[in-house]
Amino acid sequence: MCGIAGYLGSRTIDEAHLTECLALMGRRGPDYAAAKSWALPGGRSLTLLHTRLNIIDLHDRANQPLRVGSKWIAYNGELYNYVELREQLAAEGIEFTTTSDTEVLLRAIDRWGWEALDRCEGMWALAVYDEAERSLTVCRDRFGEKPLYVVRDGDGLYFGSEVKFLVALRGRPLTVNAAQLQRYLVNGYKSLYKSGQTFFNELTELPPATRLCIDAEGRESSEAYWELRARPEAGMSYEEAVAGVRERLIRSVELRLRSDVPLAFCLSGGVDSNALIGIARRVLGADVRGFTIRNTDARYDEGPLVDHAVRELGIRHTWVPTQTEEFLPRLQALVNHHDAPVYTITYYAHWLLMEQIASYGYRIAISGTAADELFTGYYDHHLAYLYEVRGEPALHAASREAWRTHVQPVVRNPYLRDPDLFLHDPAFRRHIFLDAEGFAQYLAAPRAEPFTETAFSDSLLRNRMLNELFVENVPVILHEDDLNAMSCSIENRSPYLDRALVEFAYRIPSRHLVRDGFAKAVLRDAMEGLVPEPIRRAHRKVGFNAPIHAFLDVRDPHVRRHILSESPIFEFVKRDRVAALMDKADLPNSESKFLFYVLSSKYFLERFGS
Repeated sequence: MCGIAGYLGSRTIDEAHLTECLALMGRRGPDYAAAKSWALPGGRSLTLLHTRLNIIDLHDRANQPLRVGSKWIAYNGELYNYVELREQLAAEGIEFTTTSDTEVLLRAIDRWGWEALDRCEGMWALAVYDEAERSLTVCRDRFGEKPLYVVRDGDGLYFGSEVKFLVALRGRPLTVNAAQLQRYLVNGYKSLYKSGQTFFNELTELPPATRLCIDAEGRESSEAYWELRARPEAGMSYEEAVAGVRERLIRSVELRLRSDVPLAFCLSGGVDSNALIGIARRVLGADVRGFTIRNTDARYDEGPLVDHAVRELGIRHTWVPTQTEEFLPRLQALVNHHDAPVYTITYYAHWLLMEQIASYGYRIAISGTAADELFTGYYDHHLAYLYEVRGEPALHAASREAWRTHVQPVVRNPYLRDPDLFLHDPAFRRHIFLDAEGFAQYLAAPRAEPFTETAFSDSLLRNRMLNELFVENVPVILHEDDLNAMSCSIENRSPYLDRALVEFAYRIPSRHLVRDGFAKAVLRDAMEGLVPEPIRRAHRKVGFNAPIHAFLDVRDPHVRRHILSESPIFEFVKRDRVAALMDKADLPNSESKFLFYVLSSKYFLERFGS
């Protein structure tokens, strides 16, 4: 894992801006930093910058930018199947000078062209300059695990792993995108990737699974090199689905344990993280260290389940307290690091977790990101499943009764307590932007934006899941995970975002995804014997949630004065409405989230607003 940045255009980046940019990149790559520049025909220039976090082949020979023949690479990520690709290349007569995955990736591209990406399993944001062709190619992995931001100015193209790197190279600030900020305040994080916008007007992200090429004449061309489709195989039995998931998830974890430095696991009381640790311990025999953020809200306490997993799986484990000391200045610092509002209070807690993992000397953190989006992890998935099987009366009746018995009693969202929700209205989505109509009235200029979703599939269930995988949920999680982890010089790995596993999961018939009242039925049964039974058989979905009151007494006079003090945020929201929220003794979840959005946006505007 590393930091990358670069520029291609008509100006030459001066030494001061290069030095500033490399300094800002230090947390992403504390072990080595370098920049390389080329003078190109027509008065253009190219610069690649790289800072390295040593993970594979710790020797200096693997430093970047790295050269193979006429090609140079600056690369952020991991190629998990580099061992197998190296063997294939060696069989074709290719010799290596390092044992790094970076060299394998560049030699694969040099040997097989950009079709080599089809053979790669991993995560990446990379830039490759071909001196012979005088072309620059930038590329991002299939799911967008690694970020790549882009700014196009009149003088050229800037790109990098973080927004601040582009600002440093440009030498001038970006302007705040008011529409995106309003979108966030009213609709929350699930709305942020629907528009294709960012929090800055000039800034875009290279989409996942996209390759952008700029040729010797400066012409741009881009292509999507991979696409996921839901293609359920009607003939696949439940047993085949279970066996297929077990085999592929074990292989994914095995690949993601490859490292020359220590790694840790993020552990919760749910099946997702316990599946990864169960595989690591019981199948692969790994020595596992787990870390868990302790939730002080009794409604979301997973302590007994986590303690049970630690005992049964025999792992070393650390509880991480949810520190409330210095919450406001620390949140402000995190917003400044993110170059954006911190999307939810959960990701403040996640940052505390990353800090603790780093303090123990770990450089890799493995988490269960995207299991929900592959295997029906949310309550509305269960309701969409009931809609999907409506044409099978016996299955529908049994599944509906199982929902009422096992799941409905633990559902808090009032919209999602009705098992016939989507039978009444398949287009119902008000549960996603909860209370958005009310929050729109909190804005200085009220804004309402209708809910939209991308048409990935004709299946209600699969379309919801694909929107969450590519638009609403996973991009948000990956964004926050990357920034939090890299602020602590930690590489985050997500075994559920394995191409073979994801493609197989979307071939499983929808009727198999829920069984006997259990969502994630296929994953649960695939992990039989690996995940502790109290966790594998738990109906309730918990996750880390915390109200703002868990971190901050918003009725404290000093806190109140601070939040309500003069700030650009009150050009966006009504000060009196925020004050009224803070006066409440108990805030519903949606209002607690909104108050956090206001606070996070306040710090963002005070740092980046004009």
